[in-house]
Parts: sequence; structure tokens; C-alpha cells
Amino acid sequence: NTQQAITLLVHDGRSISIMLRTYGEGAMLLLSQDVSERERNEAMRRDFVANVSHEIRTPLAALSGFVESLTVLRLEGGERERVLELMRQQSQRMQALVDDLLTLARLEGSPRPNPDHWFSLDDLIGRVMAEVAGLSAGRHQWHWPEPTGLELSGVESEAHSALANLLSNAVRYTPERGQIALGVQPLTDGSVALHVSDTGAGIAAEHLPRLTERFYRVDGSRSRATGGTGLGLSIVKHVCQRHGGELRIESEPGVGSGFTLVWPALRVRGGVEQGASDLLGAESALLPWAPRGRER
Repeated sequence: NTQQAITLLVHDGRSISIMLRTYGEGAMLLLSQDVSERERNEAMRRDFVANVSHEIRTPLAALSGFVESLTVLRLEGGERERVLELMRQQSQRMQALVDDLLTLARLEGSPRPNPDHWFSLDDLIGRVMAEVAGLSAGRHQWHWPEPTGLELSGVESEAHSALANLLSNAVRYTPERGQIALGVQPLTDGSVALHVSDTGAGIAAEHLPRLTERFYRVDGSRSRATGGTGLGLSIVKHVCQRHGGELRIESEPGVGSGFTLVWPALRVRGGVEQGASDLLGAESALLPWAPRGRER
């Protein structure tokens, strides 16, 4: 019953497990198995646990320090208010992280939504507009689409989360007086593309394939300074996949970024009379891939 097992890493990055064991009288059996997927899943699990631990430990350590300061030192007036405000910010950061983790767990553990629940895209855009306008606080120029008359099917709260995440990211990474646009484009196959574009710093091409990975950050210090959890684009990707859609990303350093959420044709109905290749909205040219919209 002697057996030995080794795992080899072959040239194309795949992992092969090889086991040699006795097999009958004077014979040996050589078993080989491709364990690349298992190895990747295990690595992702380890990285996920490590990342979550790190992301929670950082604000928790800050909170512990502030609590100790309030306990030991006699802070009064403005200094005390400053410490309490910093504690509030760290608490909100941990709450946002927990909320995003719960959202991802719910998305991954739920069945694909039935295509029989319809909601108004215009109403959805209106609610998201109100939220992100408050986050922007008048620091950006906004371009919104004209009313579309479209209805989408699926889980409205998930569509809201995906669109709000894209627009919130645009606010966080677009400098003051920069431009942010949301556009709606019916495609020839009956699907609908929701475009979010900005004139922010942009992202180098080598980072684009990994942007939807959990906790992946192009610039970790910048992301934490803007309040991001590193999970927003992962949530958007999961929402798209659950509804049979697609997330497309384009960006150019120094120019800006464009994110396109494609909602599949079987989940789209209604709409105003408009050419299939036209974007719904008035003239506005922000980026090569940007939607045209009405400035507000």
C-alpha cells in the first residue's frame, strides 16, 4: 500500500498531481490529475481570508487607538470632536466592508433571477442620480440621459447596486470640476448598454483584466483615501453574470475611464422610438467611449 504523491507545475502554469502506488503483485500504478482549478480556488480562498483580515484589522486598530486615547487622555473641545469624527469614519469603513461582503455572499449563493419581474430603468436612474449627486456635492459636471421608457427584468436592488457602484467609483476617482456621464444605448441585438464614463486619472491597460477581482487595487493608498472597499467592481461583475449580462471596461491614463453594463435582450422591453445605434440623450462628447447625455 505504499504510495507517493507530488504536485508539479508545468510550463503553461497548470498544476499536475502525480501519485505512484503499488498495484497488485510486483506492479505499480501511476495516477495523474490536473489540479490547476483546485489549486487556484485554494489560493483564492487564502488570499480572500488574508485580505478580509487585513481590511478589517486596519480600521479596528485605528478605533482601538482612539478609544485608548479617550480613556487615558483628557481631551476637550475641538480635539475631542476631531477624535470622535475619526472614529466615526473608521466605523463607517468597517460597516461598508461588511455590507459589501454580505452582498457578494448573497449574489454568489442565490439562483439566477427569473425574467418575469420588471422595473423602470428611468426610475432606477433617478434614484441613483440623487445618491451620487449627494456624494459629488457639486464638485463635478454631470451628464444624464433623456428618459428612455425602458423596462428591465431581474432584481431591481441588484441593478441599483451595480449602477450605484460604477457611478460612486467615478465620483471617487474624478478630480474636482471633472466630468461624469451616464448614457443608455440600445444595441442591435435588443440588449441595452448602460455607460458610465469619467474624465478621471484613468487606469493603465495591464490592470484592466484584474479590476473585478476582490480587493484588487491599482493604487491601494488612493483607494483607501477615497473610502473604497475594493469590492465594488466585483459586485458589479456578479450582478451582470447573474442576469446574463456583461461588464466591459475601457480606460486610458490621463484621459479617463468607461464602464459599460450590458443588460441582455430577453430582460429588456419598451423604450422610446430611437435608432438602435443611437444613444438616448443630447449631444455631449467626453471621451471616445463616453455616452452622450444631458448636462445638469
